[in-house]
Amino acid sequence: MNSVSPSSAQYIGGVMQDELVENRRQQSMEQQGSFGLRQPQSPDPSGEAAGEPDEMDKLKAKLMSAWNNVKYGWTVKSKTSFNKMSPITILGHSYLLNSEDEVERFRLAFVSRIWLTYRREFPQLEGSTWTTDCGWGCMLRSGQMLLAQGLLVHLMPRDWAWPDAHQLTDVDFEVFRPRSPARAGGVPIPSFGLQRGSSTPEKTLPSDQLPKCSQKKRPEGFRDSRAEAIHHRLVNWFGDQPPAPFGVHQLVDIGKSSGKKAGDWYGPSIVAHILRKAVSKTSVIHNLTVYVAQDCTVYKEDVARLCDLSLSQTPPDPSSEAWKSVIILVPVRLGGEALNPTYIECVKNILKLECCIGIIGGKPKHSLYFIGFQDEHLLYLDPHYCQPVVDVTQVNFSLESFHCSSPKKMPFNRMDPSCTIGFYAKNKKDFESLCSAVNMALSSSKEKYPVFTFVEGHCQDYGLEGHSSNNSGPTAHILPPGNLSLSNNRRNSDEFVFL
Repeated sequence: MNSVSPSSAQYIGGVMQDELVENRRQQSMEQQGSFGLRQPQSPDPSGEAAGEPDEMDKLKAKLMSAWNNVKYGWTVKSKTSFNKMSPITILGHSYLLNSEDEVERFRLAFVSRIWLTYRREFPQLEGSTWTTDCGWGCMLRSGQMLLAQGLLVHLMPRDWAWPDAHQLTDVDFEVFRPRSPARAGGVPIPSFGLQRGSSTPEKTLPSDQLPKCSQKKRPEGFRDSRAEAIHHRLVNWFGDQPPAPFGVHQLVDIGKSSGKKAGDWYGPSIVAHILRKAVSKTSVIHNLTVYVAQDCTVYKEDVARLCDLSLSQTPPDPSSEAWKSVIILVPVRLGGEALNPTYIECVKNILKLECCIGIIGGKPKHSLYFIGFQDEHLLYLDPHYCQPVVDVTQVNFSLESFHCSSPKKMPFNRMDPSCTIGFYAKNKKDFESLCSAVNMALSSSKEKYPVFTFVEGHCQDYGLEGHSSNNSGPTAHILPPGNLSLSNNRRNSDEFVFL
């Protein structure tokens, strides 16, 4: 059997198997290190001559940081080709790139996403000597991008687009034709991508030919000052400064409760719980909560308990319409060692939903943030680019390095099966619609078992007391009553079992 149903995957303490393997690899590398250097460790105050190890750790950290800055501080410029005759989907919106107007809509949709990457020279992470997350923080950055997208749809107007969005770079739009002995590639056609500084095309399609999800055409030079103020404030929350509620300093600190520290590799399941704790901890976000699914199952009553404000009233008021917005994060595993191809259609249908805010996963040990697809390729934002830290405390700091203008894609079959899928519902009605739409998308898979499920009731109704999304304990196990001891006997060797 080449794959395992995610619904029967048994998580151990919320840590995926690949994280456990990576931790063992890191322990080995800590003894050898890259190029014979050990990773920097926190100074041991109880050791003799504590000053000397501290200085050695700082030196090692500088050497490691220098190497990672060189490794991730530059990129190979390569063009990404998109098929003009095939629709491309970005988080519930579809674009057919056969006209300048459609390319413009695609540009605004892609470049307006928040792009968070490795940074260097930020304040030292507490309890370590790290001043950069190069080489180890990619999953945290992908998680930040997922949360940032949820906050965008929570705080911004529905049709918001960054008015200063750059022109697309390193892209070609072509007509791809079936392979034949005479022609094995695509037929290039002049690109509609514009160079920076050129004017935006004024040509538009007739209104009856525009897709239903088309964004409204704004007058040239239009700027929503209120939206841009929110835009700056949102990016500020992800700044690389200790006070930033969703910055790497806070996320690493929260991760300590899960046994993680600066320099460790973080998996998509751990990051989902870190994001949940970060949102619940901060006071900068109002009327928003995060729910993390347990064992690939979303318990509707547990979501209602988090969102329905009437339940907190004494006595409860069933007629109350008060309902918190919710970000739902679902850690899943789409196969065994590799992606099960039968789940590809399901992933496509999920990315077609407007309630989807993306997927964090990537290639093995190479985290990416997936926001869409075209044909058999995923569209993603890549955090593996090291940039200087930006002082987000300055008024009107530059947003340029927080938006990407070079869309990239990769084949579905290279996707790591371990990932976390994100959804957003603004109110109770949206949550009910989300459940219906996602269930329909999940049913498109030919696999016997769905990627994940929605069920009525609370998690404790299924013998999972103490494992609700609000608790910080290990993730629960879905096993028939009386068989839980089987799971305990296998915890040291298996991350999931076959049911």
